[in-house]
Amino acid sequence: MTPREIVAELDRYIIGQEKAKRACAIALRNRRRRQQVPPELIDEILPKNILMIGSTGVGKTEIARRLAKLAHSPFVKVEASKFTEVGYVGRDVESMIRDLVEIAINMVKEEQAVMVREKARERAVNRVLDLYHPPLRPAANLSDEDRDRILARHDAHRTNLRDKLIAGELDEEKVKLEVNDAQTPFMTVFNGSGTEEIGFNIKDMLPNLLGGGKTKEKDFPIKEALQRVQQEEEQKLIDMDSVTKVALERVENSGIVFLDEIDKIAAGGRQAGGPDVSRQGVQRDLLPIIEGCTVNTKYGMVKTDHILFIAAGAFHVAKVSDLLPELQGRLPIQVDLESLTEDDFFRILVEPKNSLIKQNTALMKTEDVTLEFTEEANREISRIAFAANETQENIGARRLHAVMEKVLEDLFFDASEMGGHTVVIDLTYVQEHYGDQSTSDMKKYIL
Repeated sequence: MTPREIVAELDRYIIGQEKAKRACAIALRNRRRRQQVPPELIDEILPKNILMIGSTGVGKTEIARRLAKLAHSPFVKVEASKFTEVGYVGRDVESMIRDLVEIAINMVKEEQAVMVREKARERAVNRVLDLYHPPLRPAANLSDEDRDRILARHDAHRTNLRDKLIAGELDEEKVKLEVNDAQTPFMTVFNGSGTEEIGFNIKDMLPNLLGGGKTKEKDFPIKEALQRVQQEEEQKLIDMDSVTKVALERVENSGIVFLDEIDKIAAGGRQAGGPDVSRQGVQRDLLPIIEGCTVNTKYGMVKTDHILFIAAGAFHVAKVSDLLPELQGRLPIQVDLESLTEDDFFRILVEPKNSLIKQNTALMKTEDVTLEFTEEANREISRIAFAANETQENIGARRLHAVMEKVLEDLFFDASEMGGHTVVIDLTYVQEHYGDQSTSDMKKYIL
């Protein structure tokens, strides 16, 4: 997709923030361009990492998430405030790369599973059919004519059962499957850097010693047995060496890490001590990851040189300049996201493909209740949300969720008994059901 097409696709879900969309679209397109430059330059062209600055609820996370979906890229969202400096107990920054690798492995496994699903389904049907109606072994003393006649009748019966099994007519019938009888819990390794994400399963290493090799027979409905057996067959058909190779390559060349709340690890002028003690240490640990280093994972070594890092923060207390200069330099594209206006709130309500109105209308449709919103009602909801952000905490577009839930609360409670009704949400309905919330901002003063 061209940058213009990427922005157009983002516009279907996110209102405003054109600067951030353009920056992300260019960064995504540059990855494609990099793959087509002469080989001697491929390793020299580094991704232009982005720092998005804006209040909560203005679309920072949504832009990054939609971008990853457009690119079909491995994507992980992490909060910078959850990391600790090496030497402290907690997650180290390398764990986000391991999380990204796990996501990529699952993506590639699912892609390969789709390719082998038809073959796995056929194998699963044959296995379950053999469990439900085992193949007949005619007696050895039968004549050839009798054996052929018995086998022909038996094969016809199995064919009939197979058709019924595929059609779902035998779903409730029971068959016996062998399942793992091990009760050993999963164990994770601890080391000096805190909880190490590369754990290992003792059962896999010592199956006989810890009972991991024991199995028992258990009855399952054919429908569930078919699903279990199909998953087993898919795993057998998937080449894990190929999966690992493709996943690691995808992480290195198209992985996206969204580093949220990066302003929380900036000192912000506070004195060192307490929760601030390792903030600069976390920043120093982030430097080599963002600039490019090699991280050890249980699937192999991963280079982070060409992973795209998108950092975001509100920067209400701290400033961008409170980050280490080296870290600022590794996030060269800095984009300010604009605060949302009342008109933006109205557009967010009605325009996106996944707008709140469409979501709530679909939820009500499951109860056979039709919801209709008038433009006046949408304007009033937008006005209330905007005013609430102005007088209370500014939580951006998330305020619309709170207002909408309050307006529709009674309807959601009664909808199960209203099948077949049409409810019009107009200006009067909103004003009656939202009520007077003017005293809600007094909560902050109550001990």
